[in-house]
Amino acid sequence: MFLGSSKSVGFENSVDANVRICKRAEVVCLGMLAPRKFMQKRKKDEVFKDAADEADQRNWRKLMLEIEEADSAVAVLKSRRVKNQALPKDLVVGTLVRFKQLKKWHIVSEVLEWLRTQHWWDFKEMDFLMLITAYGKLGDFNKAERVLSYMNRKGYPPHVGSYTALMEAYGKGGQYNKAEAIFRRMQSSGPEPSAVTYQIILKIFVEGDRFKEAEEIFETLLHEKISPLKPDQKMFHMMIYMYKKAGVMTKLMQRAGVRPDVVSYALLINAYGKARREEEALAVFEEMLDAGVRPTHKAYNILLDAFAISGMVEQARIVFKSMRRDRCSPDLCSYTTMLSAYVNSSDMDGAEKFFKRIKQDGFEPNVVTHGALIKGYAKANNLEKMMEKYEDMRVSTASRPSDTTIMDAFGRNKDFGSAVVWFNEMVSNGIPPDQKAKNILLVLSENHRRTNGS
Repeated sequence: MFLGSSKSVGFENSVDANVRICKRAEVVCLGMLAPRKFMQKRKKDEVFKDAADEADQRNWRKLMLEIEEADSAVAVLKSRRVKNQALPKDLVVGTLVRFKQLKKWHIVSEVLEWLRTQHWWDFKEMDFLMLITAYGKLGDFNKAERVLSYMNRKGYPPHVGSYTALMEAYGKGGQYNKAEAIFRRMQSSGPEPSAVTYQIILKIFVEGDRFKEAEEIFETLLHEKISPLKPDQKMFHMMIYMYKKAGVMTKLMQRAGVRPDVVSYALLINAYGKARREEEALAVFEEMLDAGVRPTHKAYNILLDAFAISGMVEQARIVFKSMRRDRCSPDLCSYTTMLSAYVNSSDMDGAEKFFKRIKQDGFEPNVVTHGALIKGYAKANNLEKMMEKYEDMRVSTASRPSDTTIMDAFGRNKDFGSAVVWFNEMVSNGIPPDQKAKNILLVLSENHRRTNGS
């Protein structure tokens, strides 16, 4: 009896405990499901200057709603005119800006086309630029051409926005050669392409499956010495999209019975390598081997570079050894890329040993090879070794790289005087300082001024 009752009491206590735990868990779960304060939208209290301002704001919103519901602007705007008087400029500009923000370019073009026929509206250069931009977004290259031609006849100076818009119109209309022609003309004779221009031409090439052209432009932007500007996030996103699309294209070629060649695979390997997606690069390389496509020197060097960029020495060494196995003897480019793998992994001892091996294997290091070693010591802030390797390079090679790397190293060590000396030496030796060198000097100059309080 005693044992039985104790078991019963123990069981009841266990049940009560389980019930309490379940209820507590239920409360916790419900608490987790409750919306957090930062996720709850707060209704903003509108503040108006006065009653007249409130009335104007509400009328303008009503107008925008009417245009959106009608999906047309001109009829609604005409109804707001009183006895053929001009519409308020703020109302017209606000309407254009609003639908430009909403990317409803057909409404923007409709309003501008109507304004162009109105005697009370002074149609200026900015109106033309917005109109040609709208045509570009809509892909109507015929109208974009006519507007640009009219602007040229009227003596408007060439504007990067109008040429970019025409280029975009050609791209959206599938006229890829004409879009490229506009871009090349801007590069050679102006107006200078902007960041938006580069974003759009990359998009045009990628959407037109012209991956090689897109990659060439992006490579130029990545090249510090010749790049007119630094690639932004949108450009990187477009190239990542290209890499994915290139992979899809390879699969589609296989499905269609078209055998991808070594160029197709090399393009995709290079794309993944630049995006630092080494595993995908290796997977594509292995797929190429499984498909019976013999890799070329270029394909091997591209795969080697994919690992070298990220400083993955072991993987790079495997690729380097595989070249000999597959009767693709490494060339100087292969050796230099392998050297950069050590440099990028901050293994300067390994880099020095491999540099000696380059000579032992019968190759003469060129300016790029020496530059990789110099860059490694500069990155490690070992200025003594950096200068030692620089002098070695000057003795053994006739050419010399830009001294920007050395300027940058002195800059990171806050040595303003030495940086100025190297900048002047570049000028005296007939080497035009690139934008990076100028930026380094400007930053150092500003820091020096602040430190000395002058």
